[in-house]
Amino acid sequence: MQAVEDSLLVSLLTQYWLPISVSVIVLWLVKNRFNNGLHKYPGPFLASLTDWWRFWDVYRQRPEVTHQKLHAKYGDVVRLGPNTLSFADPKALKTIYGLNKGFLKSDFYIVQQSVVSGHRLASLFSTTDNDFHSQFRRSVNAAFSMSALVQYEPFVDNTTKLFLDQTEKLFANNIDGCDFTKWLQFYAFDVIGEITYSKRHGFVEKNEDIDGIIKYLANLFLYVAPVGQIPFLDLIFLKNPLYLKLSQWGLIDSTFPVAKFAQARMAERLGTGAKGAGAKSQPLLPVADAKVDVKSPDLLSKFLAAREARPDFMSDTLVQTMAVSMAFAGSETTAISLASVFYYLLRNEAALERLRAELDDFARQGGFSDVQSGLVTWTEAQKLPYLDACIKEAFRLHPAAGLPLERIVPPQGAEIAGEFVKGGTIVGCSAWIIHRRPEIWGPDVDVYRPERFLVDESLTGEARAEDEKRVREMNGMMFQFGMGSRTCIGKNISLLEIYKLVPSLLRRFEIRFKDPNEEWQLVNAWFVKQNNFQAMFEPREIVQPVA
Repeated sequence: MQAVEDSLLVSLLTQYWLPISVSVIVLWLVKNRFNNGLHKYPGPFLASLTDWWRFWDVYRQRPEVTHQKLHAKYGDVVRLGPNTLSFADPKALKTIYGLNKGFLKSDFYIVQQSVVSGHRLASLFSTTDNDFHSQFRRSVNAAFSMSALVQYEPFVDNTTKLFLDQTEKLFANNIDGCDFTKWLQFYAFDVIGEITYSKRHGFVEKNEDIDGIIKYLANLFLYVAPVGQIPFLDLIFLKNPLYLKLSQWGLIDSTFPVAKFAQARMAERLGTGAKGAGAKSQPLLPVADAKVDVKSPDLLSKFLAAREARPDFMSDTLVQTMAVSMAFAGSETTAISLASVFYYLLRNEAALERLRAELDDFARQGGFSDVQSGLVTWTEAQKLPYLDACIKEAFRLHPAAGLPLERIVPPQGAEIAGEFVKGGTIVGCSAWIIHRRPEIWGPDVDVYRPERFLVDESLTGEARAEDEKRVREMNGMMFQFGMGSRTCIGKNISLLEIYKLVPSLLRRFEIRFKDPNEEWQLVNAWFVKQNNFQAMFEPREIVQPVA
């Protein structure tokens, strides 16, 4: 009897496979459409049915433009997927990213984990475990504090002086111009190398992509961005379980090039041999009683010290994870931010002239200690209010991250900007949306106007207090480094680089577009990188103090 029933079932499936398949797909789409009650939120109809809409939009490399248009059309809450909402209301920030709110990072971040010998490296940035993140951050937080900047400044100075000299040697009065974005990324990579390992990677000296790592990272982010919209795809491609298992057995090498790059730099810094896939003969890093000659407190020495202080948690693998993370994101975001500062200054002559006047006046007053190379110290940069305004305005108009920072609503659900959202829903805000809210930044949100970050000095009394409040609120809504406990841990190092290099370059060179009529080209591969930014450099006489 059972055999007859099985035969009949097979016959029915064979005969009616098409309508059955269509019915299953329709039911799946209907389920997606009404998932978690999100059908009440507006957005593209296809986005409510499948995440493939998001995949395709991100794959086209300008999703931040799509998101701006959708919020302009539909309002503060837009449905981007069957289980995904984008919030434009700044009130949502404290709920989604606030401390102890119970929101977890989504699987989008897992896609960004590097692989070493078949094992994933869950970093501070990519882990979705808040408890692990909390312990990890406590272990290394001191290495990234504002007070630690003074220890890293000599490293930044070394690379910055070389960068200024190489810029003059390679590009001053060079009619071929300079690929400014790439040149700035070379700088950022070498600074990270010096801060992390007390050794530059060689990008600036050689004016080339060492080990092809920048090209690799660009391609990796082109993969991460769309695949992160459907994280399951990563288990088919780069993190296929079978592929990783074969790597763990030493049959193939699944180690990401960025991890190999970090391993090689660590080996150079520590004087240890690089390890191949599956090597187990010795620890990845020196054992606890190894004596490493550290002349300056670089990041690697601090990661090793954290391992000594917390051996129960801070393993060799986590030390390597931190080193990989520095190469993975630290250079990319800083280079993007630097390029945006210079691009908007060159596009806005009045702002550039005002900033140059501020720098020259400060120099005449004896404000700069270095009157030979043009190098600006962190302390000196903090005394330049218009420089600060120019940099913040570039951060506002061109934040490095170009997608919503996704979080998962806790199981009990949460009220977000007046909307109750059920648990398990993916929610997020994008800096490209938040940074263009007229109620925060004024009606001219698409205009580069650094003055918006300055208090009007002509005001007095209540009017001045109100203007100071306005500036404080703007600063509190800056979202380019994230917000809350998952704020980018390398924020201060990035700021150190930016606030030193921008004025140093402007003291040393006249900079202009190779072709003022040529616009840059943006590629949003998670980080919004600028291409086709060609610049020309002319040496400038460094302004001296007035006797």
